[in-house]
Amino acid sequence: MTTSADSKSVLVTGASSGIGEATARRLAGLGHRVFLGARRTGRLAALAAELRAGGASVAHRELDVTSLDSVHAFAAAGAEEYGRIDVLINNAGVMPLSPIGDLRIADWEQMIDVNLRGVLYGIAAVLPRMQRQGGGHIVNVSSVSGHRVDPTAAVYSATKFAVAALSEGLRQESRDIRVTVVSPGFTRSELTDRGGSEQAQAAARAAAEQLAIPASAIADAIAFAIDRPANVDVNELIVRPTAQG
Repeated sequence: MTTSADSKSVLVTGASSGIGEATARRLAGLGHRVFLGARRTGRLAALAAELRAGGASVAHRELDVTSLDSVHAFAAAGAEEYGRIDVLINNAGVMPLSPIGDLRIADWEQMIDVNLRGVLYGIAAVLPRMQRQGGGHIVNVSSVSGHRVDPTAAVYSATKFAVAALSEGLRQESRDIRVTVVSPGFTRSELTDRGGSEQAQAAARAAAEQLAIPASAIADAIAFAIDRPANVDVNELIVRPTAQG
């Protein structure tokens, strides 16, 4: 359990399900102050109420990471709620898989907007404040698809490779801001529930049913990185199911 002196103010995007929800639960349970954002406000409200009932410090706000105004408003509300922003977890993501030849351009644009532009918007919303504070931590949730490319995942992989490149560049430019990339393998989530080609998404769901680890495993990795001493920057964590090839 984190002491009050070590408790951090943490913003989590995509917090209504999957890794975002699991991370909110984990960090709230450790005593951090958590500010949750997602489009599905009903889910956010229910999660926040549940965690507050257990004694946690949790608040929430509607968030669309594809809107710079929405992301700025989210960060400003988090800073007003807790007085500062210690950590941003850029977790929101989409994964509508399909062969490039299907030319599902709307899906491509959505992945670029959410997976890459959303991360950039999150950084833009918190970096100046963290620099004024003299410290902060940005955690970008990528994927093992940011390390390898598989059929039907080329555009998704492109966005996740970009997140890795962006994170490394930010890390090299920073002396007071910690930067961590967390790359999950098959993890139980809703990523394969929407968009993409029916065949590709069904194959991904079948693989996940065989292999997937719980989202709490990724939440534990994020909590580990956040709770290191300020002079220790865990730059990259890859967390796969043991059976994943």
